[in-house]
Amino acid sequence: MTTPRCAARRRFLSAASGLAVLGTMPTIARATYQAMSSSRNLAMDHTHTREKIELIYAVGAEYVPKALTDLNHFLRDHYSGDIGRMDAGLYDIMHSLRAALKVHTSFEIISGYRSSKTNERLRTTRGGGVARRSLHMDGKAVDLRLPGVPLDELRDAALSLRAGGVGYYPGSNFIHVDTGRVRTWHG
Repeated sequence: MTTPRCAARRRFLSAASGLAVLGTMPTIARATYQAMSSSRNLAMDHTHTREKIELIYAVGAEYVPKALTDLNHFLRDHYSGDIGRMDAGLYDIMHSLRAALKVHTSFEIISGYRSSKTNERLRTTRGGGVARRSLHMDGKAVDLRLPGVPLDELRDAALSLRAGGVGYYPGSNFIHVDTGRVRTWHG
């Protein structure tokens, strides 16, 4: 049997717990908003495999492991199918490029990871232009373009980041960005 005093106590505790939950809602909403606003995303279309990917690859200072795995697969050596481990710093460069240029379009990827065998074959059959010790083999380079953005503007934006190497290949309609030392060249 419930006494009036017990019933009153239950109503009080129920109301108090409801207020406590409501009191945390702004905190939960603020944390959710901050996580979403600090997330970094990318969208890419691969010119050789015809695959597309769009994902959040980092939230705050933390990279999303599943996204990195998906990006490693997406940027695999399209000649051999070998999958390398890409440097997540490349994604930060790409994210910064889109932000600097104020665009949300997908990057067109020409080349990501390259196995040493593929790199050597390209180096000896393409009449130059492929480095013997390419950073593509270490997962630290990507060749790309951004539809709707003139190639020289994309190059200039990449140079302004001072985040690594930037190669400019207007004849082939792409730029190379990498996470190596800051340097530039024209191919």
